Amino acid sequence: MKPFVLLATRAEDVPADEEYALFLRGTGLDERDLVRIRLEDSPIPPLDLDRLSGIFVGGGPFNASDPPERKSAVQRRVEAEFQTLLDEVVARDFPFLGACYGIGTLGVHQGAKIDRRYAEPISVVPVTLTAEGASDPLLAGLPNEFTAFVGHKEAISTLPASATLLASSPDCPVQMFRVGRNVYATQFHPELDLAGITTRIHAYAGYGYFETDELDLTLAAVRRTPVSHPSRMLRTFVERYGD
Repeated sequence: MKPFVLLATRAEDVPADEEYALFLRGTGLDERDLVRIRLEDSPIPPLDLDRLSGIFVGGGPFNASDPPERKSAVQRRVEAEFQTLLDEVVARDFPFLGACYGIGTLGVHQGAKIDRRYAEPISVVPVTLTAEGASDPLLAGLPNEFTAFVGHKEAISTLPASATLLASSPDCPVQMFRVGRNVYATQFHPELDLAGITTRIHAYAGYGYFETDELDLTLAAVRRTPVSHPSRMLRTFVERYGD
């Protein structure tokens, strides 16, 4: 099988390594078949899409809607590299699944409006599939409503005509969309489990996702409702596109 690639942007080793471990477990791939590239460390190397099965993008602390003067040099580099990569991915309708930060990169590329209007605190939310989502092969086997982990300062408020809305939540209308037949992005985190989001809550305390005195409340918020369904789409992605 041709390998898949995980493009990651987390500078902190503990959550970065755990994210990779969660993608390995969710996809069922081993390290040989899921190659991680840490973009905060070095530029995206040349990727020959003919030699890959698909691309995953993990989450991270970058926000597409931040003013340019507030973006670090690394963030500006990563954003430019993603735009170049997505030119080819979208043109070829190449298998792509971006989670959280991935929805921002694909959204920007497609001309979506991204702002702070539909931010969601770190929590568990009910995600509801649209009619198109319920019939989408990547979401096969998922119920029409399922719970998922979220936590984001920005979100897509307006999708362009090129995108098909697949899922929403009460406070965030764009939880998942598709471009073409094979290019996907989610606002929620399909890879996360309770241990993983607990690690991230501790790692990103002080990053503005919650107030400094709300750590215990945030930890309690993600423990209230079990989350079990979203990771299924990672395995389905591999089953559909593994070559």
